[in-house]
Amino acid sequence: MNFDSSSFIAEKELIEALEKRSSTLVCAEGRKLFTQGGRPDGLYILRKGSATLSMESPTGGTLMSITLFPGSLMGLPALIGNEPYTLTGTAQKGSEFGFVTREDFNGLMLTDPSLAVRVLRVLAAEVRTARHAISEF
Repeated sequence: MNFDSSSFIAEKELIEALEKRSSTLVCAEGRKLFTQGGRPDGLYILRKGSATLSMESPTGGTLMSITLFPGSLMGLPALIGNEPYTLTGTAQKGSEFGFVTREDFNGLMLTDPSLAVRVLRVLAAEVRTARHAISEF
């Protein structure tokens, strides 16, 4: 399946607002940020390097994998929906992330509705990308 990784990249204004509430997370290559089926505890902002999102089948094979680049938001659908992650997020060599806790993210969305609209744009782009990839299958 062909996935457009640019759909995970947020607008500059959203990134700046999220960064104000984030802590820095420098990761070794291969570190799992979150795993498919796990409960969401926050949002990851890819600052440097790259990361991958992957989905495994029930039998353990990889169904899909996508490489993300700086400016990408990771874990957003699970955080918004308060549902388990449907993907696994893995750091690649030289990656650095901003991490925004669930509480800080929710507080920011409630205090600045214009940012909530920007978040919806990222989610809409992710949905379009997934639908496009499925249509090619």
